[in-house]
Amino acid sequence: MSIFFRARRDMDTYADLIPSRLPASAAPVTRDNSLTSSVKWACQRLRADLVSTTPLDVSKQTVNGVATTMPTPPVLSMPDGRMDVTEWLYGSQFDLDDVGNTFALIKQRDRLNYPTVLEPLPASSVTIRVRSGVVSYEVDGQSVDVDDIWHERQFAVSGSVIGLSPTAYAALSLSGYLSAQAFAAQWFAGAGVPAAMLKNNAKTLTSEQATAVKTKFKDSVATGDVFVTGQDWDYQMLGAKASESAFDAMMKLSAPDICRFYGVPGDMVDVESASGSITYANVTQRNLQLLILNLGPVFTRRERTFTARLVPRGQVVKFNTDAFLRMDPASRAQMMDAAITNRRLTVSEARALDNRPPLTNDQEAEFARLFPTRSATTTQGVNL
Repeated sequence: MSIFFRARRDMDTYADLIPSRLPASAAPVTRDNSLTSSVKWACQRLRADLVSTTPLDVSKQTVNGVATTMPTPPVLSMPDGRMDVTEWLYGSQFDLDDVGNTFALIKQRDRLNYPTVLEPLPASSVTIRVRSGVVSYEVDGQSVDVDDIWHERQFAVSGSVIGLSPTAYAALSLSGYLSAQAFAAQWFAGAGVPAAMLKNNAKTLTSEQATAVKTKFKDSVATGDVFVTGQDWDYQMLGAKASESAFDAMMKLSAPDICRFYGVPGDMVDVESASGSITYANVTQRNLQLLILNLGPVFTRRERTFTARLVPRGQVVKFNTDAFLRMDPASRAQMMDAAITNRRLTVSEARALDNRPPLTNDQEAEFARLFPTRSATTTQGVNL
Protein backbone atom coordinates (compact mmCIF):
# COMPACT_ATOMS: atom_id res chain seq x y z
CA MET A 1 0.00 0.00 0.00
CA SER A 2 1.42 3.35 -1.02
CA ILE A 3 2.12 5.85 1.72
CA PHE A 4 0.55 8.53 -0.48
CA PHE A 5 -2.70 6.94 -1.68
CA ARG A 6 -4.58 3.74 -0.98
CA ALA A 7 -4.97 0.52 -2.95
CA ARG A 8 -6.60 -2.67 -1.64
CA ARG A 9 -7.43 -6.10 -2.96
CA ASP A 10 -9.04 -9.31 -1.65
CA MET A 11 -6.23 -11.41 -0.20
CA ASP A 12 -3.52 -8.89 0.49
CA THR A 13 -2.49 -5.33 -0.24
CA TYR A 14 0.25 -3.80 -2.35
CA ALA A 15 2.31 -3.25 0.80
CA ASP A 16 4.84 -5.77 -0.44
CA LEU A 17 5.62 -3.52 -3.40
CA ILE A 18 6.99 -0.60 -1.38
CA PRO A 19 8.96 -0.23 1.86
CA SER A 20 6.50 0.03 4.72
CA ARG A 21 8.65 1.35 7.56
CA LEU A 22 11.83 3.22 8.36
CA PRO A 23 14.19 2.77 11.32
CA ALA A 24 12.70 4.24 14.49
CA SER A 25 15.39 6.91 14.64
CA ALA A 26 14.89 8.04 11.04
CA ALA A 27 13.09 11.25 10.19
CA PRO A 28 9.52 10.56 8.99
CA VAL A 29 8.95 11.09 5.26
CA THR A 30 5.71 12.39 3.77
CA ARG A 31 4.96 13.74 0.34
CA ASP A 32 4.83 17.30 1.68
CA ASN A 33 7.97 17.32 3.81
CA SER A 34 9.96 15.45 1.14
CA LEU A 35 9.59 18.52 -1.07
CA THR A 36 11.69 20.49 1.41
CA SER A 37 14.61 18.62 -0.13
CA SER A 38 15.89 21.07 -2.72
CA VAL A 39 17.29 18.17 -4.78
CA LYS A 40 13.93 16.38 -4.98
CA TRP A 41 12.12 19.64 -5.75
CA ALA A 42 14.62 20.49 -8.52
CA CYS A 43 14.34 17.02 -10.10
CA GLN A 44 10.54 17.05 -10.17
CA ARG A 45 10.36 20.67 -11.28
CA LEU A 46 12.78 20.06 -14.15
CA ARG A 47 10.92 17.01 -15.45
CA ALA A 48 7.48 18.60 -15.09
CA ASP A 49 8.67 21.88 -16.65
CA LEU A 50 10.10 20.16 -19.71
CA VAL A 51 7.16 17.80 -20.28
CA SER A 52 4.52 20.49 -19.78
CA THR A 53 6.14 23.06 -22.08
CA THR A 54 6.92 20.67 -24.95
CA PRO A 55 4.29 21.35 -27.65
CA LEU A 56 1.69 18.66 -28.37
CA ASP A 57 0.92 17.95 -32.04
CA VAL A 58 -2.01 15.96 -33.41
CA SER A 59 -1.62 14.47 -36.89
CA LYS A 60 -3.22 11.91 -39.20
CA GLN A 61 -1.49 9.63 -41.65
CA THR A 62 -2.76 10.17 -45.22
CA VAL A 63 -2.88 7.57 -47.99
CA ASN A 64 0.56 8.50 -49.32
CA GLY A 65 2.11 8.20 -45.85
CA VAL A 66 2.48 11.93 -45.23
CA ALA A 67 1.36 13.13 -41.79
CA THR A 68 -1.28 15.86 -41.96
CA THR A 69 -1.60 18.23 -39.01
CA MET A 70 -5.02 18.05 -37.34
CA PRO A 71 -6.75 20.60 -35.10
CA THR A 72 -5.88 20.09 -31.44
CA PRO A 73 -8.94 18.82 -29.53
CA PRO A 74 -10.13 21.01 -26.64
CA VAL A 75 -9.13 18.38 -24.07
CA LEU A 76 -5.49 18.84 -25.18
CA SER A 77 -5.66 22.62 -25.04
CA MET A 78 -7.82 23.25 -21.93
CA PRO A 79 -8.43 19.85 -20.26
CA ASP A 80 -10.91 21.00 -17.62
CA GLY A 81 -12.31 23.93 -19.62
CA ARG A 82 -10.43 26.46 -17.47
CA MET A 83 -6.73 25.64 -17.08
CA ASP A 84 -4.23 25.58 -19.92
CA VAL A 85 -2.90 22.17 -20.95
CA THR A 86 0.58 23.16 -19.73
CA GLU A 87 -0.76 23.42 -16.17
CA TRP A 88 -2.45 20.03 -16.40
CA LEU A 89 0.64 18.40 -17.89
CA TYR A 90 2.80 19.96 -15.18
CA GLY A 91 0.57 18.79 -12.32
CA SER A 92 0.01 15.30 -13.73
CA GLN A 93 3.71 14.80 -14.48
CA PHE A 94 4.59 16.03 -10.98
CA ASP A 95 2.25 13.36 -9.56
CA LEU A 96 3.62 10.65 -11.85
CA ASP A 97 7.20 11.38 -10.79
CA ASP A 98 6.25 11.70 -7.12
CA VAL A 99 3.73 8.93 -6.39
CA GLY A 100 3.71 7.03 -9.68
CA ASN A 101 0.07 7.79 -10.55
CA THR A 102 -2.16 10.66 -11.60
CA PHE A 103 -5.95 10.87 -11.66
CA ALA A 104 -8.76 12.98 -13.11
CA LEU A 105 -12.53 12.82 -13.37
CA ILE A 106 -13.92 12.50 -16.89
CA LYS A 107 -16.72 15.08 -16.77
CA GLN A 108 -17.79 15.14 -20.43
CA ARG A 109 -17.44 13.05 -23.60
CA ASP A 110 -18.02 13.74 -27.28
CA ARG A 111 -20.34 11.83 -29.61
CA LEU A 112 -17.58 9.27 -30.23
CA ASN A 113 -17.27 8.77 -26.45
CA TYR A 114 -13.81 10.37 -26.21
CA PRO A 115 -13.21 12.54 -23.09
CA THR A 116 -13.57 16.28 -23.65
CA VAL A 117 -13.28 17.53 -20.05
CA LEU A 118 -10.81 16.17 -17.47
CA GLU A 119 -10.98 17.50 -13.92
CA PRO A 120 -7.70 16.79 -12.06
CA LEU A 121 -7.88 14.94 -8.73
CA PRO A 122 -5.38 14.90 -5.85
CA ALA A 123 -3.82 11.45 -5.72
CA SER A 124 -4.39 11.32 -1.97
CA SER A 125 -8.17 11.53 -2.47
CA VAL A 126 -8.34 8.36 -4.59
CA THR A 127 -8.73 4.81 -3.26
CA ILE A 128 -8.24 1.86 -5.62
CA ARG A 129 -9.77 -1.52 -4.78
CA VAL A 130 -9.29 -4.85 -6.57
CA ARG A 131 -11.73 -7.62 -5.75
CA SER A 132 -11.66 -10.88 -7.72
CA GLY A 133 -9.76 -9.09 -10.47
CA VAL A 134 -12.32 -6.27 -10.72
CA VAL A 135 -10.94 -2.76 -10.24
CA SER A 136 -13.01 -0.02 -8.58
CA TYR A 137 -12.28 3.56 -7.57
CA GLU A 138 -13.40 5.79 -4.71
CA VAL A 139 -12.88 9.56 -4.54
CA ASP A 140 -13.05 10.98 -1.01
CA GLY A 141 -14.88 7.83 0.05
CA GLN A 142 -17.49 8.01 -2.71
CA SER A 143 -17.62 5.24 -5.32
CA VAL A 144 -16.94 6.43 -8.88
CA ASP A 145 -17.60 4.46 -12.06
CA VAL A 146 -14.35 3.10 -13.48
CA ASP A 147 -15.24 4.61 -16.88
CA ASP A 148 -15.34 8.08 -15.30
CA ILE A 149 -11.78 7.93 -13.96
CA TRP A 150 -8.72 9.02 -15.92
CA HIS A 151 -5.80 7.07 -14.46
CA GLU A 152 -2.23 7.21 -15.76
CA ARG A 153 0.50 5.23 -14.04
CA GLN A 154 4.26 5.19 -14.15
CA PHE A 155 6.72 2.55 -12.90
CA ALA A 156 4.14 -0.21 -13.29
CA VAL A 157 4.80 -3.81 -12.24
CA SER A 158 3.03 -6.95 -13.37
CA GLY A 159 -0.20 -7.72 -11.53
CA SER A 160 -0.61 -4.23 -10.07
CA VAL A 161 -3.08 -1.61 -11.24
CA ILE A 162 -1.06 1.14 -9.56
CA GLY A 163 2.35 2.53 -10.36
CA LEU A 164 5.12 2.42 -7.79
CA SER A 165 5.91 5.57 -5.86
CA PRO A 166 9.53 6.81 -6.23
CA THR A 167 9.11 8.88 -3.06
CA ALA A 168 8.12 5.80 -1.07
CA TYR A 169 11.16 3.89 -2.27
CA ALA A 170 13.44 6.90 -1.77
CA ALA A 171 12.19 7.34 1.81
CA LEU A 172 15.44 6.15 3.39
CA SER A 173 17.61 8.49 1.31
CA LEU A 174 15.18 11.36 1.84
CA SER A 175 15.05 10.63 5.57
CA GLY A 176 18.83 10.98 5.84
CA TYR A 177 18.74 14.21 3.85
CA LEU A 178 15.86 15.63 5.94
CA SER A 179 17.58 14.60 9.20
CA ALA A 180 20.73 16.42 8.13
CA GLN A 181 18.68 19.50 7.22
CA ALA A 182 16.90 19.43 10.58
CA PHE A 183 20.17 19.09 12.49
CA ALA A 184 21.72 21.99 10.59
CA ALA A 185 18.71 24.20 11.33
CA GLN A 186 18.75 23.27 15.03
CA TRP A 187 22.49 23.76 15.29
CA PHE A 188 22.52 27.25 13.82
CA ALA A 189 19.46 28.16 15.90
CA GLY A 190 21.36 27.07 19.02
CA ALA A 191 18.94 24.27 19.85
CA GLY A 192 21.41 21.41 19.41
CA VAL A 193 24.13 22.11 22.02
CA PRO A 194 25.23 25.17 24.03
CA ALA A 195 27.02 27.77 21.94
CA ALA A 196 29.73 28.34 24.60
CA MET A 197 30.81 27.47 28.14
CA LEU A 198 31.82 29.94 30.89
CA LYS A 199 33.49 28.07 33.75
CA ASN A 200 34.77 29.24 37.13
CA ASN A 201 37.93 27.31 38.01
CA ALA A 202 38.25 28.63 41.58
CA LYS A 203 34.94 27.73 43.20
CA THR A 204 31.60 26.02 42.72
CA LEU A 205 28.72 28.42 41.98
CA THR A 206 25.23 28.07 43.30
CA SER A 207 22.33 28.05 40.84
CA GLU A 208 21.52 31.68 41.68
CA GLN A 209 25.14 32.78 41.24
CA ALA A 210 25.44 30.94 37.90
CA THR A 211 22.28 32.61 36.63
CA ALA A 212 23.51 36.05 37.70
CA VAL A 213 26.90 35.55 35.99
CA LYS A 214 25.19 34.26 32.83
CA THR A 215 22.87 37.26 32.71
CA LYS A 216 25.73 39.71 33.27
CA PHE A 217 27.83 38.02 30.57
CA LYS A 218 24.97 38.00 28.03
CA ASP A 219 24.14 41.66 28.74
CA SER A 220 27.76 42.60 28.13
CA VAL A 221 28.42 40.65 24.92
CA ALA A 222 24.95 41.29 23.41
CA THR A 223 25.72 45.02 23.17
CA GLY A 224 29.25 44.49 21.90
CA ASP A 225 30.72 45.76 25.18
CA VAL A 226 33.97 44.50 26.75
CA PHE A 227 33.68 41.57 29.14
CA VAL A 228 36.40 41.49 31.82
CA THR A 229 37.28 38.32 33.74
CA GLY A 230 39.94 37.29 36.25
CA GLN A 231 42.13 34.22 36.16
CA ASP A 232 39.41 32.17 37.81
CA TRP A 233 37.15 32.26 34.72
CA ASP A 234 37.54 30.10 31.63
CA TYR A 235 35.52 30.84 28.44
CA GLN A 236 35.31 28.14 25.75
CA MET A 237 33.52 28.16 22.38
CA LEU A 238 31.83 24.84 21.69
CA GLY A 239 31.91 23.16 18.26
CA ALA A 240 29.82 20.36 16.84
CA LYS A 241 30.89 16.86 17.72
CA ALA A 242 32.47 14.93 14.87
CA SER A 243 29.42 12.66 14.52
CA GLU A 244 27.09 15.66 14.40
CA SER A 245 29.19 17.67 11.97
CA ALA A 246 28.82 14.79 9.50
CA PHE A 247 25.45 16.29 8.47
CA ASP A 248 27.20 18.04 5.58
CA ALA A 249 28.63 14.73 4.33
CA MET A 250 25.20 13.10 4.68
CA MET A 251 23.56 15.75 2.49
CA LYS A 252 26.27 15.34 -0.15
CA LEU A 253 25.87 11.56 -0.13
CA SER A 254 22.06 11.68 -0.29
CA ALA A 255 21.82 14.20 -3.13
CA PRO A 256 23.10 11.93 -5.97
CA ASP A 257 21.00 9.07 -4.60
CA ILE A 258 17.86 11.22 -4.78
CA CYS A 259 18.71 12.21 -8.36
CA ARG A 260 18.88 8.55 -9.34
CA PHE A 261 15.45 7.85 -7.86
CA TYR A 262 13.88 10.73 -9.78
CA GLY A 263 15.66 10.15 -13.08
CA VAL A 264 17.62 13.38 -13.49
CA PRO A 265 21.40 13.66 -14.05
CA GLY A 266 22.95 15.31 -11.02
CA ASP A 267 24.65 18.07 -12.98
CA MET A 268 21.25 19.16 -14.31
CA VAL A 269 20.22 20.18 -10.79
CA ASP A 270 23.61 21.40 -9.57
CA VAL A 271 24.50 18.23 -7.67
CA GLU A 272 28.23 17.68 -7.50
CA SER A 273 29.48 14.60 -9.32
CA ALA A 274 31.81 12.23 -7.46
CA SER A 275 34.09 12.19 -10.50
CA GLY A 276 34.16 15.96 -10.81
CA SER A 277 32.57 18.25 -13.39
CA ILE A 278 30.85 16.87 -16.49
CA THR A 279 31.31 18.68 -19.78
CA TYR A 280 29.38 18.44 -23.04
CA ALA A 281 30.34 19.42 -26.57
CA ASN A 282 27.33 21.73 -26.79
CA VAL A 283 23.91 22.47 -25.29
CA THR A 284 22.12 20.22 -27.79
CA GLN A 285 24.22 17.20 -26.85
CA ARG A 286 23.46 17.73 -23.17
CA ASN A 287 19.73 18.04 -23.82
CA LEU A 288 19.80 15.02 -26.12
CA GLN A 289 21.20 12.85 -23.34
CA LEU A 290 18.45 14.03 -20.99
CA LEU A 291 15.80 13.35 -23.65
CA ILE A 292 16.98 9.87 -24.65
CA LEU A 293 17.90 8.44 -21.24
CA ASN A 294 15.53 10.22 -18.89
CA LEU A 295 12.50 11.77 -20.61
CA GLY A 296 12.16 9.73 -23.81
CA PRO A 297 10.18 6.91 -22.15
CA VAL A 298 7.95 9.46 -20.39
CA PHE A 299 7.08 11.15 -23.69
CA THR A 300 6.42 7.78 -25.38
CA ARG A 301 4.10 6.48 -22.62
CA ARG A 302 2.04 9.64 -22.49
CA GLU A 303 1.85 9.93 -26.29
CA ARG A 304 0.48 6.40 -26.55
CA THR A 305 -2.02 7.01 -23.75
CA PHE A 306 -3.28 10.26 -25.31
CA THR A 307 -3.46 8.65 -28.75
CA ALA A 308 -5.45 5.67 -27.50
CA ARG A 309 -7.85 7.52 -25.20
CA LEU A 310 -8.24 11.14 -26.33
CA VAL A 311 -8.34 11.28 -30.15
CA PRO A 312 -10.28 9.32 -32.82
CA ARG A 313 -8.71 6.24 -34.35
CA GLY A 314 -6.20 7.09 -37.05
CA GLN A 315 -5.01 10.26 -35.34
CA VAL A 316 -1.73 10.39 -33.42
CA VAL A 317 -0.65 12.63 -30.54
CA LYS A 318 3.06 13.46 -30.42
CA PHE A 319 5.23 15.68 -28.27
CA ASN A 320 7.29 17.96 -30.52
CA THR A 321 10.64 17.15 -28.95
CA ASP A 322 12.42 19.17 -31.64
CA ALA A 323 11.35 22.22 -29.64
CA PHE A 324 12.93 20.61 -26.57
CA LEU A 325 16.25 20.14 -28.40
CA ARG A 326 16.86 23.81 -29.02
CA MET A 327 20.28 24.40 -30.48
CA ASP A 328 22.76 27.16 -29.90
CA PRO A 329 22.74 29.67 -32.81
CA ALA A 330 25.93 28.35 -34.42
CA SER A 331 24.78 24.70 -34.41
CA ARG A 332 21.33 25.67 -35.68
CA ALA A 333 22.78 27.67 -38.57
CA GLN A 334 25.13 24.83 -39.47
CA MET A 335 22.28 22.32 -39.46
CA MET A 336 20.10 24.49 -41.72
CA ASP A 337 22.96 25.16 -44.14
CA ALA A 338 23.60 21.42 -44.45
CA ALA A 339 19.89 20.71 -44.99
CA ILE A 340 19.64 23.31 -47.76
CA THR A 341 22.84 22.13 -49.44
CA ASN A 342 21.66 18.50 -49.39
CA ARG A 343 18.22 19.48 -50.76
CA ARG A 344 16.31 18.41 -47.66
CA LEU A 345 15.14 21.96 -46.91
CA THR A 346 14.44 24.99 -49.08
CA VAL A 347 15.55 28.50 -48.24
CA SER A 348 11.92 29.54 -47.72
CA GLU A 349 11.33 26.65 -45.30
CA ALA A 350 14.51 27.51 -43.37
CA ARG A 351 13.46 31.16 -43.12
CA ALA A 352 10.02 30.08 -41.89
CA LEU A 353 11.69 28.15 -39.06
CA ASP A 354 13.36 31.44 -38.07
CA ASN A 355 9.98 33.24 -38.29
CA ARG A 356 11.07 35.15 -41.39
CA PRO A 357 9.06 35.68 -44.61
CA PRO A 358 10.21 34.12 -47.93
CA LEU A 359 12.84 36.00 -49.93
CA THR A 360 11.46 38.73 -52.18
CA ASN A 361 12.54 39.09 -55.84
CA ASP A 362 14.72 42.04 -54.91
CA GLN A 363 16.45 40.04 -52.16
CA GLU A 364 17.08 37.12 -54.51
CA ALA A 365 18.56 39.51 -57.11
CA GLU A 366 20.83 41.03 -54.48
CA PHE A 367 22.08 37.61 -53.40
CA ALA A 368 22.75 36.71 -57.03
CA ARG A 369 24.73 39.94 -57.48
CA LEU A 370 26.76 39.60 -54.25
CA PHE A 371 27.40 35.85 -54.51
CA PRO A 372 27.63 35.04 -58.23
CA THR A 373 29.66 31.85 -57.66
CA ARG A 374 27.02 30.34 -55.40
CA SER A 375 24.27 31.46 -57.73
CA ALA A 376 25.98 29.64 -60.62
CA THR A 377 25.79 26.35 -58.71
CA THR A 378 22.11 26.81 -57.94
CA THR A 379 19.97 23.98 -59.25
CA GLN A 380 16.30 24.07 -60.12
CA GLY A 381 16.17 27.78 -59.43
CA VAL A 382 16.84 27.46 -55.66
CA ASN A 383 19.30 30.03 -54.31
CA LEU A 384 21.67 28.63 -51.73
